[in-house]
Amino acid sequence: MVHRLQFRAMGTEMLVCVDNGSDKSPIELADVPGWFEEWEQVLSRFRIDSELTLLNRASDQLVPVSETLWRVFQSALSAEKYTDGLVTPTIAAAVIESGYDRDFGLLAGQNLSPYESKPPIVRSLASLTWDESTRSICLPADVQLDFGGIAKGWAAEQVVHRLKHLGSALMNCGGDIFMSGPLLNGNPWEIGVHRPFDRSSGYMGMMYFDHGCGVATSSTDRRRWMQGGQLRHHIIDPHSGLPAESDVVSATIVAPTAVEAETAAKSVLIRGSKDGLAWLESKNLAGLIILESGTILYSQGINGYL
Repeated sequence: MVHRLQFRAMGTEMLVCVDNGSDKSPIELADVPGWFEEWEQVLSRFRIDSELTLLNRASDQLVPVSETLWRVFQSALSAEKYTDGLVTPTIAAAVIESGYDRDFGLLAGQNLSPYESKPPIVRSLASLTWDESTRSICLPADVQLDFGGIAKGWAAEQVVHRLKHLGSALMNCGGDIFMSGPLLNGNPWEIGVHRPFDRSSGYMGMMYFDHGCGVATSSTDRRRWMQGGQLRHHIIDPHSGLPAESDVVSATIVAPTAVEAETAAKSVLIRGSKDGLAWLESKNLAGLIILESGTILYSQGINGYL
């Protein structure tokens, strides 16, 4: 039997599922929200006393960090390299300048003041200094970190690794999903793909997964706001320091891990449909891309999941 627990963390809705072959819910399921509380106290840029906030304030000095922050930082390094610099945590200042300086629940529906200056220049992680032997990171004075979706993908993987001994496990962190394998009876997990701008009408289609993997959706239809009369969203193009101007409104990608899927989805959204689809194929990843016009594009490998 599949046991589920829904809760809110990291500014989004969470769902953890465990198929343990029993009518009794595993006691470990109740521990999951507490794990996220611990991770948020390390990784949240919205908490004034989080480890990440303190690191962002301590410029030009090597700061020893926890194992959790170090591991997510390593994931971010891999993501930046994998996407040729398009997905990087150094976009924090640009995200804040665009208006996303608070929990989105406090931002939605507002028309914020326009930029007072040019968009921040987004520097690569190569501008940082770090020391693996002491697990320390040094940020330049003009760089702050925001792990965003990378942290969610990482967290999804951690939950599944901790619960998979119980049977079959799946963790959905606001669209960043990781699963250990099929249901105990061999049937696949079913995951719905939302219709952009019309989520209340149900899913536009279903995807089916009979093996352990990650799947993630990056979209701009939910987290949108106005700034100086301009439409903004939270996906920053590091080349411009501004929200990405792309014909893609949603990208759903399947990859070996949740972090890879999240990274790839964001990369496709920033690249746009033509370059994004070509990049997906070059990486041998499966993806479904929805354009602002409503057109749907499919990669060659996606049919095996539909």
